[in-house]
Amino acid sequence: MENTNKLTKAQIDELATYCEDAELKQQEITKVTDKYPDMTYRDAFDVQWEVRRRKVARGHKVVGMKMGLTSWAKMAQMGVEQPCYGYLADYFSVPEGGEIKMDELIHPKIEAEIAFVTKAPLKGPGIHIGDVLRATDFIIPAVEVIDSRYKDFKFDLKSVIADNSSSSRFITGGRMALLEDVDIKNLGVVMEINGEIVATGAGAAVLGHPAASVAMLANMMGERGEEIPAGTFIMTGGITAAVTVNRGDSINIRYQDLGSITAKFI
Repeated sequence: MENTNKLTKAQIDELATYCEDAELKQQEITKVTDKYPDMTYRDAFDVQWEVRRRKVARGHKVVGMKMGLTSWAKMAQMGVEQPCYGYLADYFSVPEGGEIKMDELIHPKIEAEIAFVTKAPLKGPGIHIGDVLRATDFIIPAVEVIDSRYKDFKFDLKSVIADNSSSSRFITGGRMALLEDVDIKNLGVVMEINGEIVATGAGAAVLGHPAASVAMLANMMGERGEEIPAGTFIMTGGITAAVTVNRGDSINIRYQDLGSITAKFI
């Protein structure tokens, strides 16, 4: 990833407003690289971090991190060479069994994920799976509601990064587990919408091992001099494909030996 900037501070600020307004006002936008084709990955992350800074300045809390595009299939489908990350704001959180308002979103999709909660800080570069396993407190099921703000899902990786990697809502629930008690690579997941199975998967869909996703996050944040603090909730990426949801849908995602997560889209 290029570590140089092509955009000025004023242009970063302009794109931060453009991307955050799309999220807050449920307005579809065209990709940011249409306007600034020369922008770098560094620029795209600068936009994301500026929106994050603004949310915190308004009194919101960042309650976790997420990795996106973590399946080799999804990367190939999107034509991208590496995953991306985003942050989770407090108001993204939906209680288990709760309701998600479609009016607050544009075209949501759901993914079943495994979240890690850390007990020690992780700071790249050079973080590997072993470091992550040692720094993990527990894992817990999570469902991510992604909602790319880009019209007709036309975007590239830089645009996705600027748009906080499509973060919008998340639900966590089921049972927590210690890593040593779970075969995380082979952990099976079944996603049902309105009682019908729409997707299945296993933990290995996430970069071969979900802990690899956390390691990659630590290393990508390390490029900015940022670390993952102890006590961080990290969604590692979709085990299942992202499935479109509609108003009125009830979802039930079952995790092998870790219970289930339910919610309703209203």
